[in-house]
Amino acid sequence: MAVVVYAVTAFQQRNLLSTDKTPAPYFNLATLKDPTERMTIAQLQGKQTVVYFFAPWCSICRYSMPNLEKAHQQGKLNAIAIALDYQNIAEVKQFTDSLELTMPVLLGSKSTGQDYKISAYPTYYVIDEQLAITAHSMGYSTELGLRMRTLD
Repeated sequence: MAVVVYAVTAFQQRNLLSTDKTPAPYFNLATLKDPTERMTIAQLQGKQTVVYFFAPWCSICRYSMPNLEKAHQQGKLNAIAIALDYQNIAEVKQFTDSLELTMPVLLGSKSTGQDYKISAYPTYYVIDEQLAITAHSMGYSTELGLRMRTLD
């Protein structure tokens, strides 16, 4: 059974960016908190970060994001969330408010999703202190699973 799960997971993730220290693609995105404020990938330099891509209509994201938020609030990992595939900012705000997220939420675009090869939600990348990709995953993640992928 474990072999089947591994094979399915590998197949689903085959098109994601490589985890062999590939530089993370650049982004410069508006924040949900204040759309006139922007965050760039350069602001993540110096700290390992989980970059979590979600869509506000994604039911798996609704169940997975609280695990990421809990680890973020406890200071166990640095995290940002990037919204993709949304109709308007109000939709993203309603989703994140319902989850009481405190991590930064950025407003991604179609090109952001293409740069990171996002084909399903949720998808996340672990980016090291030098902004290189060290891990990735697609689908539901537990708090423990997230922390295990961020261990140095």
